[in-house]
Amino acid sequence: MRGGEVVWVAEVGFLLPRGALLLLGICGALSLDIKTSPEVRGYVGEEVVLKCSFKSSFPITESLTIDWTYRPITGGHMETVFHYQSVAYTASVGRFKDRISWVGNAAKGDASIAIQSPSVSDNGTFICSVKNPPDVYHNIPQTVLIVTERGFSFQLTSVTLLSIVVFIPSTVVVVLMLVRMGRKSGVIKEKKKPGCKKSSVEESE
Repeated sequence: MRGGEVVWVAEVGFLLPRGALLLLGICGALSLDIKTSPEVRGYVGEEVVLKCSFKSSFPITESLTIDWTYRPITGGHMETVFHYQSVAYTASVGRFKDRISWVGNAAKGDASIAIQSPSVSDNGTFICSVKNPPDVYHNIPQTVLIVTERGFSFQLTSVTLLSIVVFIPSTVVVVLMLVRMGRKSGVIKEKKKPGCKKSSVEESE
């Protein structure tokens, strides 16, 4: 149903003024597209990268801002841990103090950051937010960070693993050869051993 002042929006099922509908259309046209990984896994003490990419309808300018916010896995308020506008501003207080670095490239649509020396207590939800005026509307993708202890089995490098694969079979073959040689040597010695002469008493019996 259409009227002079309002328009029925079938998707949402209610009436909207034409001005509001026009505003929604503008917002949709100017919206930023932001992409992040839904889940990132890391290991205690090893740098982990939180990737974030974006596409804007307008050229990147000095007005562009990037913010990363964080909420602990235990819940609580969101806190800003990183801010970018021409230069990077990392957290000066809090759990991520001096542990977050800028690894992105705003000109190429990369808003990624890295966390040094992550711990299990860093587990939680991160949100990457980008604004490039007048392009300021966007989706709100979330990244869940899961940090765990790295087990011994995961510490094996490809070189170490290859060495083990080659060394163990070689060692087994050498051991088997030594055992076989030892057995052959024992048989030869038994054959060469002189027989014992019977005593005169044993012969008379």
